Amino acid sequence: MCGRYATTTDPGRLAVELDAIDETDTTGDQGAFANYNVAPTTQILTVVERHEHGRTDDEPTLRIRRMRWGLIPGWTKAAEPGVPAKGKPLFNARADKAAGAPSFRDAVKYRRCLVPMDGWYEWVVEPNAAGAKGKVAKQPYYMANADGSRLYMAGLWSVWRDRAQPGSEPLLSCAILTTDAIGDLTRIHDRMPLPMPQQRWDDWLDPDHPAPASLLATPGAEAVAGIVPRPVSMLVNSVRNNGPELLARVTDHAEAGQIGLL
Repeated sequence: MCGRYATTTDPGRLAVELDAIDETDTTGDQGAFANYNVAPTTQILTVVERHEHGRTDDEPTLRIRRMRWGLIPGWTKAAEPGVPAKGKPLFNARADKAAGAPSFRDAVKYRRCLVPMDGWYEWVVEPNAAGAKGKVAKQPYYMANADGSRLYMAGLWSVWRDRAQPGSEPLLSCAILTTDAIGDLTRIHDRMPLPMPQQRWDDWLDPDHPAPASLLATPGAEAVAGIVPRPVSMLVNSVRNNGPELLARVTDHAEAGQIGLL
């Protein structure tokens, strides 16, 4: 958790909305920004605030960047030239423990980001339903703002370089912070991504100062007041499925009715 989400954010439009610099690759298919089944190791959109290179006296600016979802600590060794060694998939970081974790503590201080998304998925175990080959079935749920507005989740990011190849391109990667679930979301899972309200972005993205500890705390119920869970198709279980049909509400699922979400 959070291990899958959906986004239809156009980086160019996002840059205009936020008065940010679009640093994503604009040479590819401009209609390929929608992804209804984002999984770890995917290149995802992030929002950071950085100075111009070598000009730390200037005011930092918002920038839209693509990063690998799954943070690679800067101290990771190279498995082969330009390729980091594989380790534990760090696509999530606990907000209450990240500041003390070797993989995340530097990022907590100076490399924090926002991860824009439309909503995220979680799975509810059905104790009375048998899946394929006798396995316990799980019903996927999609959590999103009822009004369809975009969510911004708190994230951490890292820069990895092969030290043996100083001229190689840096690899940017990130993790989404998670916190205790609150409100109705506790019926779905005990954890959730950490939402970051826009009025706290300046403090969260500040590249020159550590974030206030209060921003890493579990937020109040107002932070998720507009978020509504809904049961969706099991098509989302496979990353090979990717389309708006993954977000369609399932209306005839017994377990969903039992927990009051139909």
